[in-house]
Amino acid sequence: MKQFIYFLFCLCLIFLIFVSQSHSQDRSDSLKALKSSAPRIYIDCSVCDIDFIKTEITFVNYVRDSKEAQVHILITTQRTAGGGIEHTLTFIGRQDFSGMNDTLKYVSRQSDTEDDIRKGLVQVLKMGLVRYVARTPMADKLCIALQEKMEPALVVDKWKSWVFSVSANGYFNGEKSRNYVSLWGNLSAKQITPDWKVDLYVNGSYNENKFKIDEQTISSISKSKSFGGSVIKSIADHWSAGIFGDIFSSTYSNRKFAFEFEPAVEYDLFPYSESTRRQLRFIYWAGGQFSRYNEETIFDKTSELLFRQALSVNLEVKQTWGSVSTRLEGSHYLHDLSKNELELYSELSLRIFKGLSFNMSGQVSLVHNQLSLPKRGATQEEILLQRTQLATQYYYWTSIGLSYTFGSIYSNVVNPRFGN
Repeated sequence: MKQFIYFLFCLCLIFLIFVSQSHSQDRSDSLKALKSSAPRIYIDCSVCDIDFIKTEITFVNYVRDSKEAQVHILITTQRTAGGGIEHTLTFIGRQDFSGMNDTLKYVSRQSDTEDDIRKGLVQVLKMGLVRYVARTPMADKLCIALQEKMEPALVVDKWKSWVFSVSANGYFNGEKSRNYVSLWGNLSAKQITPDWKVDLYVNGSYNENKFKIDEQTISSISKSKSFGGSVIKSIADHWSAGIFGDIFSSTYSNRKFAFEFEPAVEYDLFPYSESTRRQLRFIYWAGGQFSRYNEETIFDKTSELLFRQALSVNLEVKQTWGSVSTRLEGSHYLHDLSKNELELYSELSLRIFKGLSFNMSGQVSLVHNQLSLPKRGATQEEILLQRTQLATQYYYWTSIGLSYTFGSIYSNVVNPRFGN
């Protein structure tokens, strides 16, 4: 009898385990099916903590290629007046969500830590994703709660929107036959309001190289100091005007004392409110420059007053297909039009097709305005250590690359072991 009861107990236990496992398997299969119906999103952001986002937002599927996404989220940033960062989150619906687009903003403060910023960004991402998740079976698992509403407080800014920054840096490097010292300091003051943008600064640098060769010590020093700033006035949604000034000295450019003053005007083809997504700005400025040189120049000058004008065209576009940034700038001195400079700078990041991206950046300059070059030329040490400006008619650099990724379209899993 006891053996029969024991046998019956074991049989019941096995049955309960089987039922429990079956229920667990059914629940697991149900959750997998539910997760597979969640929106596929692609986060297009170069400064975001993607791993943190994946860990905090688990009710969507992340894909590594924008072509597979149902929601393309483009996150762009720009600095605020208080030194914080304004994040613009553009939600672009595709496939099942075609035409469902939205734009949200998140503003962090200068005092916020990286953890504060990423938590705030995640909160805004969640709010933006709700409208997409609400149209999938995943909506049944969402819970939306409202925090206690607080009345807005009257803000009294004793600093009148002024933000100050002080920094100092030192770099030291050496070995038995060589040592290097670099010192740099900066003080800045900024006031940014919807109508005005004021930027003032003072900075200085000191660089020294010493080499010991056969009991002989070779030393090379470069120094620079500057004080300047700009005052810019908002005129309309497409127009701005400003004044730029600078007082400086530099051993590299052979200037013992120099003063520049240049009024400028800017026109943006697109409204400034769209600046995080697209800009096409035309800038014209003209003014004077007085220089007193450390050494007599190749034009037999120890000091001179010059006037010049310049025009630049600046294009910046950030879209789901990639981004492009280009600047074309030309300038010349008024007393001699042959003393001029033309500069082209460009960055391009292009998604060609699924998994394949093309990246290119570069700059080329045609230089015909080196009026401050010292008449004596440059020593061998100054050339090798780049301590003085050299005569040239052009300057360029470029970088080109391709990248191709293939395999699983999903990228939901975060595994931090042994770092990234």
